[in-house]
Amino acid sequence: MSQPSILINARLPRWLLGADWPQLSGQPELARLAMGAGRVESVQPMSHPASVTASPGEVWDLAGALVLPGMVDAHVHLDKAFTLSRIPDVKPGLLGAIEASTRDWASWTPGDIAERAGRGLQWAWAAGTTRLRTHVNWADPAVLPMAWPVLDQLALQWSDRVQLELVSLTRLDLFADAQAARQQAAAVAASSARALMGGFVHSTNYSEGALRHLLLAAQAHDLDVDLHVDEELHPQPQGLAATARLLREIGFAGRVVCGHVCALAAMPEAQALGILDEVARAPITLVSLPITNLLLQDAVTGRTPRQRGITLVKEARARGIPLLFASDNVQDPFCRVGSFDPVECLAAATLAAQLDAPFDDWSDTLCRSDWLERTSSVPSLAGHSADLVIFNEADSTSWPSRAASRVVLRQGRPTHGAVPAAWLPAAAI
Repeated sequence: MSQPSILINARLPRWLLGADWPQLSGQPELARLAMGAGRVESVQPMSHPASVTASPGEVWDLAGALVLPGMVDAHVHLDKAFTLSRIPDVKPGLLGAIEASTRDWASWTPGDIAERAGRGLQWAWAAGTTRLRTHVNWADPAVLPMAWPVLDQLALQWSDRVQLELVSLTRLDLFADAQAARQQAAAVAASSARALMGGFVHSTNYSEGALRHLLLAAQAHDLDVDLHVDEELHPQPQGLAATARLLREIGFAGRVVCGHVCALAAMPEAQALGILDEVARAPITLVSLPITNLLLQDAVTGRTPRQRGITLVKEARARGIPLLFASDNVQDPFCRVGSFDPVECLAAATLAAQLDAPFDDWSDTLCRSDWLERTSSVPSLAGHSADLVIFNEADSTSWPSRAASRVVLRQGRPTHGAVPAAWLPAAAI
């Protein structure tokens, strides 16, 4: 397969372009991307003189095809993936899914986990994902779960393709004893440089003392934190508000991710907006999981749901809060659909949250890997690895429709997708 050194007539999203990028008929001018040694060397408007030359066979004319950086899927569950087919009875809603999944744990083996998680990584790799964060059920703070070393080994095996991170997922009430939190944090920190401390924070298990113990234990071991928070439609949850407040009290130095936070959409608006104001002052990134939460929230057998189960994404963005969409559960008791394709998540969010201009204004929620870091950076392609996703049949107005057809480049080399003959060779740059 041909490997390009220059891409011309590439349509990039507005969020990836500087304020001075030329506009044509209200749309960003198409771009020229020069690549070398596996990196993007320069990004220029097509109207600017080319700074590099290449033979025709090394130039792809994308003819306006949409281009995104490699994607991040910031919240998945590889340990549970693809288990639904062997679980005959799942009650509706989150707690029913937890019950069904807990029953299935008895059948897990290291080989079973490795096969299912490996399949998920293959799907993510083909979709164009470069970074994946998986939560791993950790039922007893004193006992390393079976899945943890299996997934850590997969992270090593896949390190040249997908950056895989592990998050411990433990019920918050199990940290009522500060020693249990310290013990688990020590085990997480010792297990892998790719590991984070996590927890399941819900109205059924909420304890401010336990949440404080979790955060202090993570701080003591210099661990970032990734929490399931307020995954419910309870009108008076405490998890997100308390997390933001405790982070300030503790002076937490790391990055904290709060996933789900569905309850923001169920409480009085003024209260929800006040909580978001507090979140905006904390080192918190929000992750919304639209596919799973559309299925789990307000779920009753034989009754059409009235509430959407998605959090206040527009209000969070308006406050400058980093926000990502992610796949969450795939074909397990929590979600019977899914494909480890972040674009599928944004397609669901586009409808559920009524998002305008998904490609230009919201596709950063699939690509800003730096929003998982302690400090964020100015979004740019130049100087970074040439990991690109090219949507050869979509257009910027209707994307993510027709987004299944795509060509994936890793370090400038095509790895997935059929390259259209019309792209190569280009006669000139």
